[in-house]
Amino acid sequence: MQDDSPNRLSDSLETLNARVARLAIGLGVDLSDPTVLSKLMQQSPHPAVTVDRRMAAPAAHVATSGERRVSHLWEELRGLVTLRYHIETLSVVENGLAATREMMVQVHQHLIDQGFKVGADGETAQAWRDLNALPTEKTNHE
Repeated sequence: MQDDSPNRLSDSLETLNARVARLAIGLGVDLSDPTVLSKLMQQSPHPAVTVDRRMAAPAAHVATSGERRVSHLWEELRGLVTLRYHIETLSVVENGLAATREMMVQVHQHLIDQGFKVGADGETAQAWRDLNALPTEKTNHE
């Protein structure tokens, strides 16, 4: 029996990255800019609804359902980006850097083939390709 976990992982990451890209587009966030991505990850979580609109005083500002929805979308985006980083880290540990790099470049290319712009999901294939330039143990000891 052949282990198809790398294929399932690749498919899952492709679906995850597509959702991240759609959320970013819907929220008007340019994740291709590393500073924007960094700010997103450093944001504190949006507070839970503190005043239920049915219990609020008439003059109190209560979050509308649209504001709540946007807040939930921001939290989903942050959560999915965090999940993706975790999955990528586990993949490097379990499958190695070369296999993870190849998978991430393929996932990135599939998103572009689906019509997403480069970096819409906050990932760039170039970043994974650039890992080739990292020093090896042999060059570290030289």
